Amino acid sequence: MQQHHCQVNGLRIGGDAPVRLMGVINCSPESFYRGSYAPAGNVRNRALAMVESGADMVDLGARSTAPGSRPITLAEEAARMDKALTELDGTGVTVSVDIQHPEVLEVCLRHDLHAVNDITGLAGEQFARAVADSGLPVFTMASLRRPGDAVGLAATRKALETVVERCSRFGIEDYVLDPGIGRWVPERTSEDDWELCRNFQSFLDFGRPVLAAVSRKTFIGYLLGKPPEGRLAGTLALTTMLVAAGASVVRSHDVPETADLLRVYAKMRQGR
Repeated sequence: MQQHHCQVNGLRIGGDAPVRLMGVINCSPESFYRGSYAPAGNVRNRALAMVESGADMVDLGARSTAPGSRPITLAEEAARMDKALTELDGTGVTVSVDIQHPEVLEVCLRHDLHAVNDITGLAGEQFARAVADSGLPVFTMASLRRPGDAVGLAATRKALETVVERCSRFGIEDYVLDPGIGRWVPERTSEDDWELCRNFQSFLDFGRPVLAAVSRKTFIGYLLGKPPEGRLAGTLALTTMLVAAGASVVRSHDVPETADLLRVYAKMRQGR
């Protein structure tokens, strides 16, 4: 199948483009990994440091989606995003927003914004229409009815097929697929995540760029017996394999280390 590419703020993703690096900035103190949290007033410096260290874009979130995290209101999420995006306005940093509600998107669109990172798989019509109307490129995750509810490889492929259909239905042409590796729902096991990683190359079958988002996740911690703070080496090892399997974008909490990984990988691929 022909491999499409998409553009995010003029940045080509997929096709023959280099693997792109997305740095994670969380404005949610509830985040499972404290090292990703940037309180109000620190977002601008964190983003600029990431770009300086090799990030092509930053992914800004204000609501933790980790299992058991403290729920917050839409108003609180929107206020956090508003403050953070205000810090980034005019910096020239390419920004995606990790959101799932049209009310939050409406606030984000008042600022310099270049992509939406959608974990819902565009399952909700109101949000899907709002994203489509924004004209922004979308990173969209394998989800059927709720974020990450596809359990196992077959269900994940079915969810991605559904997401592709939704993008077509809503007229979204610039998008990157995310197989949704991670423990999004209680029904998932660590072995489910390892199965998705082992079969990552199969997600290229849909002809779209694919996002690798495994940074410091639970299944790596279960294998190594380590908390999020101790999962960097495991994350980098797995990331190398997912890049070799065809990932077009890597989402990472650890930009300098992941940028080095991508540079070494690209060097080793020269001449092949």
